[in-house]
Amino acid sequence: MPTAKLEGTELHYRDAGAGHRDPVVFLHAFPLHSGMWSKQMAALEKKYRVIAPDYRGLGKSGPPVAEASTMDLLAGDVRALLEHLRVSRAVFVGCSMGGYLSFELYRQAPALFRGLVLCDSKATADTDEGKANRETFARTTLEKGLGWVTEQMTPKLLRPHPAPAAVKEVRELIAGGSPTGVAAAQRGMARRPDSTPTLARIAYPTLVIVGEEDGLTPPSDSEKMVAGVKGAKLVRVKGAGHLANIEQHEAVDAALLDFLATLPA
Repeated sequence: MPTAKLEGTELHYRDAGAGHRDPVVFLHAFPLHSGMWSKQMAALEKKYRVIAPDYRGLGKSGPPVAEASTMDLLAGDVRALLEHLRVSRAVFVGCSMGGYLSFELYRQAPALFRGLVLCDSKATADTDEGKANRETFARTTLEKGLGWVTEQMTPKLLRPHPAPAAVKEVRELIAGGSPTGVAAAQRGMARRPDSTPTLARIAYPTLVIVGEEDGLTPPSDSEKMVAGVKGAKLVRVKGAGHLANIEQHEAVDAALLDFLATLPA
């Protein structure tokens, strides 16, 4: 897989369907990497160019250079990568942390957007308790390593009684990161701003997808985002938790293809 040497880091990314126009940029969830989108990229690459970066310290990207991988910092990475790839406009698909990053990208560069898909995410910022919990998680990760992260996060990312194949996939995705990358991502999410005011500013077609059994960002969070974005549509995915695209990929693939087909040129 290719890497781009950008200012301050080396960013690993996936890039397929390069012969097609209308790029789709996938932004992954915590504490995973771009591999979480492999099924969606395979489903879309025959019609669209699909691009998915790894954040600093996660997947195969270079280590974080700061204590916190803030959404501002990561948005700068994505913008630099797209400039490197000569992509001036795209549809952004963000899951969980990728949704937080999508909001920051929109604030920085709304002209980059052709459309937006938010999967199992939310617009609100962390409470003080939530921020404190992330800091505790970051410190424990640095102390105990990715094995501890895997045990803590895998049950939270999937439905209550997940398929063994989904469990195996998520565990492997978490193992692809680094303790410093996971800790920096937690601290970056803790510092993210409230994106609720951003919802009303979104002027491009928007789709919100949520697993009906998502315990981290439940459907009520998605309903609030849909209510805040003019014309946004909601797809609820049965039999899925926080990673609907992994647990029920065919439903998510279909929703993405249907949405992309409706976008104006």
